[in-house]
Amino acid sequence: MANPKRRHSKSRRDKRRANWKISLPDLSFCPQCKEPKLPHHVCLHCGFYNGKEVIKIKEKKEKKEKGEKKQIKEKKQVKEKKQIKEKKEIKGKKEKKADKK
Repeated sequence: MANPKRRHSKSRRDKRRANWKISLPDLSFCPQCKEPKLPHHVCLHCGFYNGKEVIKIKEKKEKKEKGEKKQIKEKKQVKEKKQIKEKKEIKGKKEKKADKK
């Protein structure tokens, strides 16, 4: 069997591999809902293929908006701060009583 006479350098190896890349799939648009979909596939948004409903799509539950999540986080933070303040006040009162005695 034939063997290479010399080792190929890293740059030659990398040049060879430079053209081996991934391409994006071609997309078409669903005639029902106008969402992008793969050609010759059922639309994942509306469930139609070739003008006929092939699968029934369940409606997704509405997610909480980002604003609502932030409000919930802020409320938790406010509660935690209040609890910390109360603990500090209780410690301060105990220390004052101990100092008076």
